[in-house]
Amino acid sequence: MSQNILITGPSLAPAAADVLTRAGYVPVYVPPYTNGEGLIEVVRMADPVGILARMGRIDETVFAAAPRLRVISKHGAGVDNIDVEAATARGIPVLNAAGANAVSVAEQAMALLFAVAKRIIPLDRGIREGRWEKPGFQGRELAGSVMGLVAFGAISRQTARFAKGLGISVRAHDPFSPTEAFAAEGVERVDDLDELFASCDIISLHCPLTPMTRNMVNAQRLSRMKPGAIIINTARGGLIDEPALAEALASGRISGAGLDTFAQEPPPAEHPFWTEPRLVLSPHIGGVTEAANIRVGVEAAQGIVDMLEGRPVPEARIINRAELKISV
Repeated sequence: MSQNILITGPSLAPAAADVLTRAGYVPVYVPPYTNGEGLIEVVRMADPVGILARMGRIDETVFAAAPRLRVISKHGAGVDNIDVEAATARGIPVLNAAGANAVSVAEQAMALLFAVAKRIIPLDRGIREGRWEKPGFQGRELAGSVMGLVAFGAISRQTARFAKGLGISVRAHDPFSPTEAFAAEGVERVDDLDELFASCDIISLHCPLTPMTRNMVNAQRLSRMKPGAIIINTARGGLIDEPALAEALASGRISGAGLDTFAQEPPPAEHPFWTEPRLVLSPHIGGVTEAANIRVGVEAAQGIVDMLEGRPVPEARIINRAELKISV
């Protein structure tokens, strides 16, 4: 019987697929965003020993349809599309590839920041529509600003390096990151999240989506922000209360936002964001570069192979290590 690895997406970087095939495993691909009974049917047919999770929800219905499943590896850092608790109950380790896409996502965060602060999209549109909007225009200089980072993992630290190189001071909040990590990057640690929101010109989100962080950017926190503040989100859309953000932008409470992620992806046609000119949007592609895709794919695939073959996997990559009492 073949040892199948289900890829919940239509493709994988060739170097990553090679990691699986060289180890004797067979990649089985799923059409993009396949969910519900369609996904379950593919799972039943593949009967995988491992899942490399890209798109779609991996939950108890998937586990029930995959009796031979022994490991799940996320193609990226965030595992909010995986029911980790249900996987843990079945003794299935859940891995991620944290840090492999850090440079690409941090670049996207900075690109969104510049597009918002420099009003690149509306100015470009104005020229194309025959308007020369230089008279009366007042630009914004980012050097000298203060950026607040929510969480201080690999992507956040890379964002801090880029920001500091542009003359932006950086503060960060992360109760789980050691003090020496902040000192190593020359970033000020802020223990109170509300104080971070109130004191910074730019807030950039880099934390996972959990019950504790869902809608952390709510009306109350938005009301504490500086009137000229900018929010950047390249993490997870559910971190932001989207109606509250739309209201804060419409009222001029903050000056703009750059979003690469949304609570529902793709967002619905009636979403209030579509009419908001202070927003710059991209379709969750921060980590979608050739370089990052190769690194993330190889790391995710190698994690599956190593786990299935009993080789050690870095402790930080096993999301439910403590619950499963896995020693590395």
